Amino acid sequence: MHTTKVPAGIVSALGVTQIIGYGTLYYSFSILAPGMANDLGISLERVFAVFSVSLFIGGLSAPFIGRHMDKIGAATVMTLGSALAAFTLALCAWSPSVSLFALAIVLLEVSSGMVQYQAAFATLVESEPRTASRSITYLTLIGGFASTIFWPIAATLTGYLSWREIYLVFAALNLLVCMPLHYWIMRDGRSSSKTDETRTREVVVGALELQARRRGMLLVSLAFSLSGFTLAAILAHMVPMLGAIGLGSAAVVIGSLFGPAQVMSRLINMVFGKSLSPPALAIVSAALMVVGAVILGLSGDWLPGAVAFAVCLGLGSGINSIAQGSLPLYLFGSAGYGAITGKMAAARLATGAAAPFAFAAAMNHFGTAISLFVFAALGTLGILAFVAVASSARRDRVT
Repeated sequence: MHTTKVPAGIVSALGVTQIIGYGTLYYSFSILAPGMANDLGISLERVFAVFSVSLFIGGLSAPFIGRHMDKIGAATVMTLGSALAAFTLALCAWSPSVSLFALAIVLLEVSSGMVQYQAAFATLVESEPRTASRSITYLTLIGGFASTIFWPIAATLTGYLSWREIYLVFAALNLLVCMPLHYWIMRDGRSSSKTDETRTREVVVGALELQARRRGMLLVSLAFSLSGFTLAAILAHMVPMLGAIGLGSAAVVIGSLFGPAQVMSRLINMVFGKSLSPPALAIVSAALMVVGAVILGLSGDWLPGAVAFAVCLGLGSGINSIAQGSLPLYLFGSAGYGAITGKMAAARLATGAAAPFAFAAAMNHFGTAISLFVFAALGTLGILAFVAVASSARRDRVT
């Protein structure tokens, strides 16, 4: 009988590469953006506009990347992605003009799609399809420390190095740490498939019948897009928004609760969440984010309300990352997993790219409380879409 243990070595290696991948390519940007703006002679808003456009284009590249994961292997894509990430970080560091800087940031987001969660989840599904859901939980638990580690690292480095020099350090991390680890996973997968022929036939069958898959795909993409839109909007403005409603210096402390809450939700799910199906997990994650937004909208500058908001948002976001990997596997199976998650990522990232602008505009016109209620309503539509998917999957399992 074929063993289905969680591939601890691969999960650990991917944990390291996810911390570096998210830390260098995503979380550090907000810390380094003021230095970029000063150096390039443009406004901070313009730097973030470039970042938003790059997130949108990065999202559009996700289906193409997903298809190639199925063709040549997710670990191969991740190895190439590490090389591209290192190259584009170096290109950013060198860029003598705003236009070349913008191009480099766009390429950076494309490389992000090749090395971050979407690719890592596909690698775990390829490695051990039957334990992939558990492996995804373990991986997101490790990856949750990316912001906790890299925000302080980036902030400390700005005291000694320019943003260009910091990006060269980050390029070296992607080239010398991430690329060899991804290459090792790729080689390990190839050698395992040669020695163990049953691996190539081992698949997870999806809960949805073939005729229900198109509707399921649309519903899941819509649900993740709506909940992701709500999260991206609020997260981008979290600390300034808390300060603006009257929480002053406490805003940073309250905002910092988000990261630990994310990790805590993944830990709770790892220990107690075995009885929850992926559709139920997705519903809980979307509901927590909506509840958080409603609490803040109602409580205003009341400190316990703001704390509850940050914790709920963090808990929901943490579980959401797990659901993004485990729900497509549960519904559609392991065959063609890369292409399926690529399409979903495109919808989620493309809509999420516009979220910070939309929320800022809403706050300017309607105020913080009403904006939170509007975005909570969008998140509620996401919950309803997840509920529809769950009932459809249950019906197909029964029949």
